[in-house]
Amino acid sequence: MEQITVVISGFGPYEGVEVNPAHEVPEILAREGLEEPDVASDIDLDDVRVSIHAVPLPISFTKAWPTLLSTIEQTYPHVVIATGLKRAARGMLLERCATNLMDADRPDADNVLPDREPIDPQGPAAYWTGLPLRSIIGEFTKRDIPASLSSDAGTYVCNSLFYRLQHWASSQDRVLAGFVNFPTVTNSAHSQHGLSLRQQVAAGRSIIRQSIRYYLQPASSDLLRP
Repeated sequence: MEQITVVISGFGPYEGVEVNPAHEVPEILAREGLEEPDVASDIDLDDVRVSIHAVPLPISFTKAWPTLLSTIEQTYPHVVIATGLKRAARGMLLERCATNLMDADRPDADNVLPDREPIDPQGPAAYWTGLPLRSIIGEFTKRDIPASLSSDAGTYVCNSLFYRLQHWASSQDRVLAGFVNFPTVTNSAHSQHGLSLRQQVAAGRSIIRQSIRYYLQPASSDLLRP
């Protein structure tokens, strides 16, 4: 039986957010795994043992990546999924690109306020996600989970973490990594913004399943890149 290790991170707490999916979903996935009651999956992982590790991160330009890296170095993951919260999102946001830029109109948790500074002065302008976004979107569609693609993760702490994660992944022999934003948690079926926590946990499971499937059997048709 093949062992696959997944690390999934989240940020928090967020000011004014009572239920933070970027904290709750990783914790639930680490605790409960990929099993979903009464939901059949077309992905066969019977011969795969999946271990999921959740790591909460501070909303800090300087501390978020070292905190995630510490868990990565302890667990040697095959897949790393960083997550954040996008309050204005209707559904899941799959981030395509991390840009080499820090810019903020509000300070982070350490009162750092960068003004159009490069994350890595010697690094490339951008990195593409390593996650199989096409197949993830496809599974979201089957499960009626609203989602969309995002061209980039902005210029705040989420993007800085995403960039450093992809920079690290680019030096590894075989690790999938990427960034996903959750919307706010709502219990209204007709809300214009947000999804229920149950839907967001289901989305997290779909992302992990499709990433593992792609890791084991990579295909260019699973990707969404230029």
